[in-house]
Amino acid sequence: MDPIRNPFAPGAGSQPPELAGREDIIRAADTALRRVLQGRPAQSEMLLGLRGVGKTVLLNKIEQLAEDYGYLTSFIEAPEDRNLVELLYPRVHQVLRQLSLVEAARAATYRAMRALRGFAAVFKVSVGDFDVSVDPEPGVADSGNLEFDVTDLFLKVGEAARAAGRGWVLLIDEVQYLSPDELGALIVAIHRTNQKALPVLLFGAGLPAIAALSGDAKSYAERLFVFPKVDALSDVDAADAIRQPIEDEGEAINRDALERIVALTQGYPYYLQEWGYQAWNVSDGSPITASCLDAAGAAALRRLDEGFFKVRIDRLTPKEKEYVIAMARLGGGPYRSADVADMLGEKLTTLGPRRAQIIAKGMIYSPAHGDIAFTVPMFDEYLRRHWIRD
Repeated sequence: MDPIRNPFAPGAGSQPPELAGREDIIRAADTALRRVLQGRPAQSEMLLGLRGVGKTVLLNKIEQLAEDYGYLTSFIEAPEDRNLVELLYPRVHQVLRQLSLVEAARAATYRAMRALRGFAAVFKVSVGDFDVSVDPEPGVADSGNLEFDVTDLFLKVGEAARAAGRGWVLLIDEVQYLSPDELGALIVAIHRTNQKALPVLLFGAGLPAIAALSGDAKSYAERLFVFPKVDALSDVDAADAIRQPIEDEGEAINRDALERIVALTQGYPYYLQEWGYQAWNVSDGSPITASCLDAAGAAALRRLDEGFFKVRIDRLTPKEKEYVIAMARLGGGPYRSADVADMLGEKLTTLGPRRAQIIAKGMIYSPAHGDIAFTVPMFDEYLRRHWIRD
């Protein structure tokens, strides 16, 4: 069928044509946003899930909702090689510039700008084009203690937003790459803005271990945040994610093809988009039938193997690759760390640092004590296709 009309959107964070199965998460975010604007308390959210389940898509949707309600928003993707201070500074600067345009908020915004100047100075932020032309306020956001200073800064931004009749939403993707101190500082800052009933919310997304990391950082995190699990879609929702975009284009897909796509993708949103995209392109016409799925599946796997999977295996050292290949040899996960050690013929204790490094790279995580699993669904199948020769 016409590739120009193809409704599917495989890509990192690309908005799918149908956000099936995520209604509860979107509804909860919508409620929190509306409550905070009315001065009522609401919990911030941390979306937890594996790669390719649509966490970034949901953050983008929440950002859109927030802007529709009049919030100022700041979206940050936490990389492995930059610290939180560097990421926060230009985003906060932009928010304060916008708030300074509101007459009623100018005094509060000026105080927030002074706090930001002190914050930048004490942490030696390279301000570039985001220099603040005010003097710092001594004793505000300038102690050099990240927890204290992020809290001071958030309070000042929240006060400025309230004076302007607006709210501020901070959205952070890849939260697992924040250090424990950085995550702890954010949790404390949000806790304090909540206590002051300031219109500030944090929506984060990351790998499943974030819930435990948040609890380790601050024991009250479980009361401050809700931790929605973003997982594979149910069969019904997965089918809707394929069928509805096709029908919206005036075309059709038969039941056998639909059921086979759901089964092949195991309901994972990224894979659904890839299989739907390829099935549309290889089909001779409507309805899409199961007869085209061998060709579509081969094309989908080729794109995944050459892109989605390959960029992840390429980040690993030879020894780290050896470790994940040993995991895949054991079949489907989760895996016992001791079994991986046995497969490699090494002691469990000697493999600890290697395992920790692979976790730090976001390739594996520990769903339970002594267990490990891949953060990328079906990654074990990719390794068996290309890296294991029995």
